[in-house]
Amino acid sequence: MTATVAEDRGDTGLRAGAGRGPGWTVVAGQECRDLWLSGRAPVLLLVFSVLLSAVTYLAATNQILNFLEQREAVNLTVQIAVAVGVLVTLVVSADAISGERERGTLESLLLTPVSRRAIVMGKLAAALSLWLAAFLVSVPYVWVLGRGVSVVGPALTLGLMVGTLLAVALAAFGLIVSALSSSNKFSLAVSFFVLLALFAPTQLPTMASSPLGNVLVRVNPVGAGLHYLSAVLVTGHSWTRDLSYLVSPVLTAVVATTVLLVAAPRIVRLIGGVSGE
Repeated sequence: MTATVAEDRGDTGLRAGAGRGPGWTVVAGQECRDLWLSGRAPVLLLVFSVLLSAVTYLAATNQILNFLEQREAVNLTVQIAVAVGVLVTLVVSADAISGERERGTLESLLLTPVSRRAIVMGKLAAALSLWLAAFLVSVPYVWVLGRGVSVVGPALTLGLMVGTLLAVALAAFGLIVSALSSSNKFSLAVSFFVLLALFAPTQLPTMASSPLGNVLVRVNPVGAGLHYLSAVLVTGHSWTRDLSYLVSPVLTAVVATTVLLVAAPRIVRLIGGVSGE
């Protein structure tokens, strides 16, 4: 019975490849195939590109009408690309373990000859592949809005740097929630709620104008990362002037990934929750 489930999911290939390289790379390869060949990732990228097209059109229109400067238009597009790219990454990671548990395929994965840390590392890498694909989709949009001024290179470089930090942090968080959740719906709901709580304050224009608001922006990894982008791309600050705003995204990414790897043997189980043993 177990062997049949494994073959249906494609884990026989994972079993065969486990001895040909690090376990997490084998899991990552299998997860990427499942993610991209199943059509989930292409559909998410299609939705992402449609949204980014609408944002770029509105930004270009406002730029022509002098409602939005070119640097502001580029910054808006980069921030939307980072926000939505991180969102789709979080969706995939929040489904990675609780979804398999509900679909009955987690048991066959746990029986493969790879450690549970390798399993979560592979799933993390597969989720991040979606962020990198989303970033590549955003490149032509940023180029169209930023051509003619020396902002395209910095915008893409900083967008990739900040977006990757946030994607790693939230993907690791999503995997932790997914492993601990008793249902996939609960995992997705908690992940969306946390993401909304992190992004909502970034829409308050006066948030960083007061001392307390500035502290809250710095503590919030999403708010801090997006503030850093605006400071460089719109205000014209040097890359090093506001590096302190990246402390929160870096720490969140490191802490979330560390917790995921340390806790993986206990939380990656057939039944959601931490073992009492």
